[in-house]
Amino acid sequence: MTATIVQNPLLIGNGLPPFDSIETGHIEPGIAALIDDLTIALERLEVEIAPTWQGLVEPLTHLEERLGWSWGIVGHLMGVKNSPELRAAYEAVQPALVQFATRLGQSKPIYEAFKQLRASASWDSFEPAQQRIVAASIREAELSGVGLEGAAKDRFNEIQQALAELTTRFSNNVLDATKAFSLTLTSPDEINGLPPSLLALAAQLARAAGEDQATPESGPWLITLDYPSFGPFMQHSRRRDLREQLYRAFVTRASEGDLDNGPNIEKILQLRHEMANLLGYSTYAELSLARKMAPSVEAIDKLMGELRSASYDTALKELEELRAFAKAKGAAEADSLTHWDIAFWAERIREEKYGLNDEELRPYFPLPQVLDGLFALAHRIFDVTIAPADGEAPVWHADVRYFQVLNGGGEPIAHFYLDPYSRPAEKRGGAWMDDCINRGKINGQVRLPVAYLVCNQAPPVDGKPSLMTFRDVETLFHEFGHGLQHMLTRVDFTGAAGISNVEWDAVELPSQFMENWCYHRDTLLTLARHVGTGEPLPEDLYQKIVAARTFMTGSAILRQVRFGWTDLELHHRYCPDSGETVAEVNRRIAIQASVLKPLPEDAFLCAFTHIFAGGYAAGYYSYFWAEVLSADAFAAFEEAGLENEAAIAQTGRRFRDTVLALGGSRHPMEVFKAFRGREPSTQALLRHRGLVAA
Repeated sequence: MTATIVQNPLLIGNGLPPFDSIETGHIEPGIAALIDDLTIALERLEVEIAPTWQGLVEPLTHLEERLGWSWGIVGHLMGVKNSPELRAAYEAVQPALVQFATRLGQSKPIYEAFKQLRASASWDSFEPAQQRIVAASIREAELSGVGLEGAAKDRFNEIQQALAELTTRFSNNVLDATKAFSLTLTSPDEINGLPPSLLALAAQLARAAGEDQATPESGPWLITLDYPSFGPFMQHSRRRDLREQLYRAFVTRASEGDLDNGPNIEKILQLRHEMANLLGYSTYAELSLARKMAPSVEAIDKLMGELRSASYDTALKELEELRAFAKAKGAAEADSLTHWDIAFWAERIREEKYGLNDEELRPYFPLPQVLDGLFALAHRIFDVTIAPADGEAPVWHADVRYFQVLNGGGEPIAHFYLDPYSRPAEKRGGAWMDDCINRGKINGQVRLPVAYLVCNQAPPVDGKPSLMTFRDVETLFHEFGHGLQHMLTRVDFTGAAGISNVEWDAVELPSQFMENWCYHRDTLLTLARHVGTGEPLPEDLYQKIVAARTFMTGSAILRQVRFGWTDLELHHRYCPDSGETVAEVNRRIAIQASVLKPLPEDAFLCAFTHIFAGGYAAGYYSYFWAEVLSADAFAAFEEAGLENEAAIAQTGRRFRDTVLALGGSRHPMEVFKAFRGREPSTQALLRHRGLVAA
């Protein structure tokens, strides 16, 4: 009998990932075999290369996509299904993968062919998307060290390897440190003030940790540093000592023992700086900006300075308001209000001043109803229909859902996965959109895009659907906005379709734009219905949500300014030999951009995965840069008339046909002007944030 040879599912190379058949044991042999195959393909391409679209871009795209398909699956699983076995396999294959990616990025035959293509007679006949792809490929080769020789090239490649390992270690340490801490509560006094939804989650977490008899009513209750647990506890716990304990644990995550990210930060910053110098840039921030929309560090500093000036006095007043409120309530801590008190007293003011309570709102936001409202909005303004397609694609967890996106004619144009719930044992925190499959035209056939949408809201508890906070709703809209840009693209050249080739500081435009609809009356009243009665959100609650939109806005902006400035300082001005430590930089910036000094032991940088393990290094400012664009884009709908359905639909189609459809095929400023008819203004952002009069 002939033995059946079972193909490694990681080597299929196209189509939907077969999550039901991928095992950790497939990773090492699969990636090794893939790299062997791709190395042969790359060598053949370098010999046979022709400086034409068909002779260069198409075979190179095919090669890059084969690599991206397999490695993308492994990277996705690291985010949503992390385990010691998966980590070991990932770390085992990462060096060879980085080595191949570096070899590809530094291919001189490919680089020279791209330059010849740009100089060829056919250049003027290329579509804008093709020209952007070629220009980006030349730039990326140069930023990948294609021009380096000898010792400089060897050192650059060593740095690439070391950074890949360090950023992976950084991310794993944050996950492990978050998972390692928990607070077990056993007495009624310890849960004083905690809402029923948190008690139910805390009892569920306790059962998962081995307390089989835990119930929401009698405990024990487990509180963790995962945000669906940590956030509500800080807002509602009347035990100030426990809030302090939890806060100190949160801001010192991954800052001690085997999980200490302090040394990793120092090495990452030093290596990034050295890498920038090797490429001819004086700082890593300048290297980072070579790929971005912002013209210079000075332009970013100017925006941050404007936002700090606009928000600092407001943030001071907000802190005074909290102190006065706490004093009026007879709180012993009123004169010494500090970090672990802010969320608690802010929530009390929200309840009293605005009559708004996150827990009162939760029953109006069951996930299925919120999805229905979100999809109805997409239909109304973008003329797309989103329909369940569960069972049509293998998934990595039973909670994951699958959907299809249909155009106005009822034809499928995209699909997406939704993984909504927190799983602290295996899933990293935060929320994100990632591409599973990008749009492209292959042999005359359009390949439809597929997106991953990942959130971390509270899971269903005791048979009830996931009840979302209003912030959870905003987060879902945000990630869906990213997904729309990936899925509604009409660009058939993969290298510029969807979010591909979109400058990083413009990529948040659609996501932040979508958040504005959470405050639009018709949209919110469509998606907010009580889980028990089906009653729509009462008008007075809607008005309170709108009124509370700018509550603590100065503090919120200042917090983001602090993060953005710290990121820029570390990647542009910080010098390890200056005598100032990273922790001292953190404190210095915090004093400029915070109204409360950080704790002496504050080590939030040790868990700042955005800049040390994500894509935001010297780019955290992008949230504000893009918010200028997104707020001004939403202002076009306000000007058209938010109650005018025909005008909304017309403006929505224009947004779809420009911002969402053009992807990376044109410069973001061109795309914005195609939608808005002019360059962006900061006025809408300041108005939406409540810093200038409406």
